[in-house]
Amino acid sequence: MESKEQITLNMTIADIFSKYPQKSQHLAQAMTNAGLHCTNCSAATWETLEAGMLGHGMNKEAMDKLVGQLNTILGEEIDLETITITPAAAEKFRKFAEEEGMPGCALRFGDTAGGCGGFQYILDFSEKAEEDDAIYESEGIQIHIRKGMLGRLLGCVIDYVDGLQGAGFKVSNPNVKSSCGCGTSQGY
Repeated sequence: MESKEQITLNMTIADIFSKYPQKSQHLAQAMTNAGLHCTNCSAATWETLEAGMLGHGMNKEAMDKLVGQLNTILGEEIDLETITITPAAAEKFRKFAEEEGMPGCALRFGDTAGGCGGFQYILDFSEKAEEDDAIYESEGIQIHIRKGMLGRLLGCVIDYVDGLQGAGFKVSNPNVKSSCGCGTSQGY
């Protein structure tokens, strides 16, 4: 049986992101959720994961837990043929749609030029698919996306997180080659 590559405490944060660019957004979110808040700036990415965690006052148990979560993320399969929404994001989307008087509507997903990284994601309500839309379904929610955006967005996982750095929809995109320091835009 082949051994899989794993994230270890002695890897630098920059090495983790450069070695696994298709998972970097998801990895950064897990680090941020665990209390390692410097993952979106260049100031501390040269530190090892262990040094960064110790600098944030984390103990061995917290370090082991985060490394386990990061390696779980590495092991997750990415379906590059679809757009996926997590159960948490689906629940939150349904709640927001209900509050807006649009129960049962679809999710409009896309991106637009903007931000300091090149593109920003768009998440909105969609009453019906447009002629040039591709339609996907995940967690019982239809997702409408312009066909011209598929090359940049296929494989995305839309999640909803509620953590110390705030709550909101987060997109993990395996097509991203770079992202800005503020974490709101990306380049392909």
